[in-house]
Amino acid sequence: MSKLSIIIYITLALLLFIIISYSPNKSSQPYSHINHHRHRRLKLRSNSSFNFTTPIPSDHHIQFDPLIAEIERKRDDKLWEKSHLFNDHHHEPEDELDSDSGWEDFLNAEDYLNDEHKFNITHRLVLLFPRIDVDPADGYVTENELTEWNLQQSQKEVIHRSLREMELHDKNHDGLVSFAEYQPPSWVRDSDSFGYDMGWWKDEHFNASDSDGDGYLNITEFNDFQHPADTKNPGLLQWLCKEEVRERDTDNDGRLNFKEFFHGLFDMVRNYDEDARNSSRESTDSLESPARSFFAQLDKDGDGYLSDVELLPIIGKLHPSERYYAKQQANYIISQADTDKDGRLSLTEMIDSPYVFYSAIFNEDEGEDYEFHEEFR
Repeated sequence: MSKLSIIIYITLALLLFIIISYSPNKSSQPYSHINHHRHRRLKLRSNSSFNFTTPIPSDHHIQFDPLIAEIERKRDDKLWEKSHLFNDHHHEPEDELDSDSGWEDFLNAEDYLNDEHKFNITHRLVLLFPRIDVDPADGYVTENELTEWNLQQSQKEVIHRSLREMELHDKNHDGLVSFAEYQPPSWVRDSDSFGYDMGWWKDEHFNASDSDGDGYLNITEFNDFQHPADTKNPGLLQWLCKEEVRERDTDNDGRLNFKEFFHGLFDMVRNYDEDARNSSRESTDSLESPARSFFAQLDKDGDGYLSDVELLPIIGKLHPSERYYAKQQANYIISQADTDKDGRLSLTEMIDSPYVFYSAIFNEDEGEDYEFHEEFR
């Protein structure tokens, strides 16, 4: 970062601190709504959904502030521990919650976020801005810079979940998981009894994730196993393509004809493209012609069918990566906070739209009315 950029950030931070801290009438200042938590309350949101019986699904809300992400992770780790303690020892989870003296630390996390002496959104944005504005450090946050920032936060969350999941399956605690150690989710086991052929979380999926072929998954391979959309392992990407064919191959000939491609895959590819969403109400007849054209592009050998290899160019659209969601969130943030419509964000614009970054529930003290912001859930 250039010396000029550093000087600009320091100067802005000092000016904002003086305005916020020493104004004789804070309520008249433009950022008073950020500091006076008496009227607005932030509420932490869990990254996971716990019902103590099913595996914990991930979602694609990316927490902008790594400090809040860390608080959420600690709280979710507590819930995770209690859910598996309940499953292993058949205790009521409520009893376990009450018996843990440290649990209040996480229940009261919102109080920490709403204490202006501990957590101030303006100060956080001033601190984070230069960490995002890096390519180049020019005093503006671009879509690419914000996407990269979101991706970093998302990847931390993904690897954290994988480490936590791996801990459950690594029975001998050697840092590796064998297929014999791996216990698939209950709904995968139940699918066998109902006669549904599911390829995920089974031996072929496991073996495709084992990139070095040693029969074990290290943390990188296990993370790929859990989140194959983000893998760089060509064998796992090939397995994903085979799964797409297997799931949609209604005549069981090991390939996809146009009808099998059109009813499912084509719509998924269209929806991946932001521009295509605007034409989502088009009739089936009007879509068949572009679908046939696209089918022909993928059908490299011209035999009228798509093999798993021929699906490789679109597998990233059928299974969007964390980068896709990071870019999606960056686009939304800029569309909401970019008041001068120059396609980038200044520090002032970010401070003027703090709750685009700190998606939250606000509780008005005067009543029970709530303003609910869940743009990314």
